[in-house]
Amino acid sequence: MEEYIKKADILIEALPYIQLFKGKVAVIKFGGSIQDSSEAMTKVLQDIVFMKCIGWRPVVVHGGGPAISEAMRELDIQPKFVNGLRVTDRRTMDIVEDVLANKINGWIVNLFENLNSRAKGISGLYKDLLRVDKAMDKDVDYGYVGRIRKVNRRAVLDILDNDMTPVIAPVGIGDDGQSYNVNADIAASEIAASIGARKLVYLTDTPGILTDPDDATTLLSSLSATRATRMLADKSISGGMIPKVTSCLKALRFGVNKGHIIDGRLPHSLLLEIFTDKGIGTEIIHNGKS
Repeated sequence: MEEYIKKADILIEALPYIQLFKGKVAVIKFGGSIQDSSEAMTKVLQDIVFMKCIGWRPVVVHGGGPAISEAMRELDIQPKFVNGLRVTDRRTMDIVEDVLANKINGWIVNLFENLNSRAKGISGLYKDLLRVDKAMDKDVDYGYVGRIRKVNRRAVLDILDNDMTPVIAPVGIGDDGQSYNVNADIAASEIAASIGARKLVYLTDTPGILTDPDDATTLLSSLSATRATRMLADKSISGGMIPKVTSCLKALRFGVNKGHIIDGRLPHSLLLEIFTDKGIGTEIIHNGKS
């Protein structure tokens, strides 16, 4: 009997969060090792289906960098990165688009359907969802890499209004009619801000933001935007965490309520972060004592 009472306590703890965000949009971005396993992906999607069933409106943005690199190597093309961006010629862009918009996107939609939940797979080319400019740096030509200029929010909201979960591959379209590779973290942030999402969640391969990257006990469970900005400046936040934190901060400035960075490898980490008082990862907030 005690076990059942504990389960009921968990539901009661979640109740205020269910009530607060009913009808609200949450953008969830994942990639990395989570996509390497159907079992891990299914657990993540179960969480998202649960959110949808209790009245949330989830939007999924996915990456696929490792799968793209593997597909390139199979064709004897060596991946090249500069300043964290994949240098993308036309042949590479064709591979990027095929892996992201066809293979990974379709796989995720099929997994949703296996969970009896309706989803619609799209890329940023759909109804000009992600209109981009060519990414330019002074001394580097990245090729077909785009920086988002405009988001067609209606394209996403129409899918939500039809009671489906949008599953978005981060490929954008330029004024030249060409497709461009877009950083998935940035795409998630721009979409979240555009459609008025209350939450932006990054599922990663790490517990969250650590003050010591080698010590999981140094996890920061809550972080103010001010402190996060300081940590970026003094390089306490580095590597692949930079675009996630930077994107969270931008989304906060444009109306998103909270950003979350959590370990997607843990079963049901999404539910544990959002529907419990303490959470399990790092939340980035507008104001606070952190």
